[in-house]
Amino acid sequence: MRVEHYIAELLYRYNCVMVPQFGAFLANKVGAQIDLVNNTLYPPAKVLSFNESLTTNDGLLVSHMANAKKIPYEEMLNLVLNTTKNWSITLDSGKELVLEGIGKLWLGEERKIQFEPDTGCNYLSSSFGFSSFTATPVLREVLKEEVKTLEERIPFTITPEQRTNLGSKTWLKYAAMFLLMVATGASAYQMNRQQLLSKEIARQEAHQQVSRLIQEATFFEGEPIELPLLQLTVNSNKTKNKHHIIAGAFRFKENADKKVRQLINKGFKAIYLGTNANGLHQVAYASYENAGDALKKLREIKSSVSADAWLLSEK
Repeated sequence: MRVEHYIAELLYRYNCVMVPQFGAFLANKVGAQIDLVNNTLYPPAKVLSFNESLTTNDGLLVSHMANAKKIPYEEMLNLVLNTTKNWSITLDSGKELVLEGIGKLWLGEERKIQFEPDTGCNYLSSSFGFSSFTATPVLREVLKEEVKTLEERIPFTITPEQRTNLGSKTWLKYAAMFLLMVATGASAYQMNRQQLLSKEIARQEAHQQVSRLIQEATFFEGEPIELPLLQLTVNSNKTKNKHHIIAGAFRFKENADKKVRQLINKGFKAIYLGTNANGLHQVAYASYENAGDALKKLREIKSSVSADAWLLSEK
């Protein structure tokens, strides 16, 4: 039975794990450390130690193992004592006892147990995922001295420009200025064109947003309130009724006619109203001369047919 496995589990939560009739493993928290010799940074950790004088059974280890193995406490205690007895026999024979994840133990010259912890495992839960980090030092001062030495060995000077072939250089200067002006003009034209295009796109998006809000406008249940009336451009299908319960607005008249047929088949007195100011073909569930009757029917349609229905009243 690998008792050391359960000892390691408890060391994450406790600072002292006592092994009956053998000794106790202690965990002391230490802060982050820097090894200047090896240029290594170590995170905060728990450093393990061993005390062979603490052999009393406090029940922590045995209870943890009994719950994990689902066996009675007394039976688990006997198994642990058999294991620790074998550990003591191994040490008395002069051999090293290696406990995986914890460390190794051996008998010293005075027959006292010596312990060397396993540094590869950090039992500090708050440092989970952290590992030691080794970095190469930055030798700024050394590089600075090397640059100074190089400047002393290879000095440089700034010499005046030779004024030869003045005519050809003047021509090249004007040619460069001309190319710069052409490039600047092209960039300005492209920027202006891009701004105009952006404004046009914004205008179209705003127009689409207004159209969408007009189409999705709805009336909520309650007393009639005064709202600005929408202007309606109606085709030849004139009617004396001025209050229309709108079922939808369509870009193509074929879809509007199809919607009228569908509503008539469902028992509505649907009609095609014509096009609105945005060029959309509007269809009504029904039209009424009296505003009160129209609002009553609107509430009925919104609750049972479509919540998107809304009321359009002509001047």
